Amino acid sequence: MLNRKLRIHAPAIYYFDMVRRCHSIREAARRLNVASSAVNRQILKLEDEMGAPLFDRLPGGLRVTAAGEILTRHVTLLLQDVERMRGELDGLHGVQTGHVEIATVEGAAVELLPAALKRMRERYPQVTIGVTVQGSQLIPSAVIQGQADLGLAFALPRNGEITQLCVGHFRLGALMTPAHPLAGETRLSYGQCCEHGVIQAKSELSVHHLIAPLHKPTAAANKPLLHSNSMELARQLARQQLGIAFQTRIGIEADLARGELLHIPLSDQGGIFSDLGVYARKDRDLPVAVQALTHLLGEEIALREREETPWTPRIS
Repeated sequence: MLNRKLRIHAPAIYYFDMVRRCHSIREAARRLNVASSAVNRQILKLEDEMGAPLFDRLPGGLRVTAAGEILTRHVTLLLQDVERMRGELDGLHGVQTGHVEIATVEGAAVELLPAALKRMRERYPQVTIGVTVQGSQLIPSAVIQGQADLGLAFALPRNGEITQLCVGHFRLGALMTPAHPLAGETRLSYGQCCEHGVIQAKSELSVHHLIAPLHKPTAAANKPLLHSNSMELARQLARQQLGIAFQTRIGIEADLARGELLHIPLSDQGGIFSDLGVYARKDRDLPVAVQALTHLLGEEIALREREETPWTPRIS
């Protein structure tokens, strides 16, 4: 197996990137296995060449300045291209190595992503994976800034800096136990759910933006609501019958199979759907390992999309 680090750019590029990630020269030096003075010297050299400070020295650590943000975008592109080239060089020698960073929503990390990663490990055992779980609204910036090669997220708004590599369409439904008073319904309106208390997602989650237009200032809707930025917590609250949560079937497959929770489609607007997509930075040439994981994620999404129960909205 090849072991290429491909340090083909000046050390200052790598030193700056590590300081930016660590918010500390000392910690960056430790990770790079060099002296702190060497890192500091390269940062000062960069600042002199750019004619502007790259970091604000704050009590809580270093934070990039406006000039630092400009350099960050340039450095991110350089280092991602180096990773792509390394994958191509390894491919010439028949070596299937590499590293993939993925930013994902919580629901996809329960079953869908683990299934894809299991297949990835079976096919490409030398490829390493890094996973960060965060809300859909935070994922585009992680992809754009190079913190993640891929983003796996629901209902992302259009963004000219990222591209959608694959997508599946999933119905939004009300989540409750079989003992809930509404459990016998085949479809529900958001207003019906509000009469029994709802668990509202916070704004960093995509479901918040899908439900918000339905939330009307009625007496029922003004009852105290539970708010959470965790879909897992919302699921547990629904299990305890503390309110009705809203999400797709992604991430609750096991609960539904065991009959512990029900997923009843919302009837508002003829049915509400959320798109689960895989995203990358626009115009980036993806390394071989990233392409491989993208393909497997696309297959897992398509499989679950086919398993969606057919449903025709009721015409009144």
